Amino acid sequence: MPLHSKHWRLIGAVAICLVVGAVFLATRGPAVSHDGHMIDARAAGHTAILLPDGRVLIAGGWDANSRPIASAELYDPKAGTFTATGSMISARAMAAAVLLKDGRVLIDGGEESANYPFASAELYDPKTGTFTATGSMATAHSIQTATLLRDGRVLIAGGTDGTGPSAELYDPRTGQFSAAGPMFAPRVSHTATLLADGRVLMVGGWTVDGIRTLASAEVFDPATNTFTETGSMAEARVCHTATLLADGRVLVTGGCGPDGGSAPVTSAELWYPATGKFSSTGSMAVERSYQSATLLADGRVLVAGGTPEGGGALSSAELYDPAKGTFTDTGSMIAPQALQKATLLGDGRVLMTGGDNLDAAAQIYDPKTGSFRAAGAAR
Repeated sequence: MPLHSKHWRLIGAVAICLVVGAVFLATRGPAVSHDGHMIDARAAGHTAILLPDGRVLIAGGWDANSRPIASAELYDPKAGTFTATGSMISARAMAAAVLLKDGRVLIDGGEESANYPFASAELYDPKTGTFTATGSMATAHSIQTATLLRDGRVLIAGGTDGTGPSAELYDPRTGQFSAAGPMFAPRVSHTATLLADGRVLMVGGWTVDGIRTLASAEVFDPATNTFTETGSMAEARVCHTATLLADGRVLVTGGCGPDGGSAPVTSAELWYPATGKFSSTGSMAVERSYQSATLLADGRVLVAGGTPEGGGALSSAELYDPAKGTFTDTGSMIAPQALQKATLLGDGRVLMTGGDNLDAAAQIYDPKTGSFRAAGAAR
């Protein structure tokens, strides 16, 4: 029986869909990756969150063409595989993400393109593998911080919103944001550290105009919804790290110094909660900015990668010993990385994903051996 024109049109439409689907799969890569490479290369600006079941949710970021992506994937440390999961509603980079107490993940703000921040937010549910919209922030934020408070709310602070020192609180019970007390200083690329007493320490960063690097710090108290100034660092810095140590002190490492944030430094400082003051500690062997810092199970801090003076990325890594106040070399990464995300896994290893080398490769640091290997390699 001859086919009518409508049948041919239907066949043609199906063929087009198949071709488009094939092109998409060829561009995005396989749904499961076994070789230690993420499904999508994420240059920078992605998020990585450890889920309650031990997997890691990796979402968004910039692609090789500096475009934000919406895709997300899950890393399974037991199988050493990356598996595609539902995509975000909006493609976004430089967003903030935090694991909520109910096991969902809040992803807020970020940029849809360079210098165009979002106010929207969405939730990832590991049970369904999907993202859904939640309430929007009052102000668009990019390169902000998100910190889970003891009462389950999330503090969103700073970033390139262009409106000054703004902060907001997200309540997962209502799915809404509300204003937090104003910050003392507008901050971009600062750090936010949840302290042992439930307060949040904000350190350094740029002013919103990106002209001045900050040495100042402030503390948010959820009980009073206010920010209070605390001691300043000896050295202004941005693109640094801040890590809560087992004894309650906060270790601040590296970053770019006071000259407009252009020169990475080797110095490190400790903030003492009892006095609210900073003091110097041992310096790193290599100057670093945009590095990662991870508190290990034994109390040491792994500082890895980053950008040295002159640009590029580092493959070296160091360990900070809080008892001695010193840094020592440890094994080098299998590939240099800067702007990577470091996630402490449930078994004590550290997963490194993404970075400005524009590669989909991921790697794992094992503190038992002091060495790095591909994320997909057998243990």
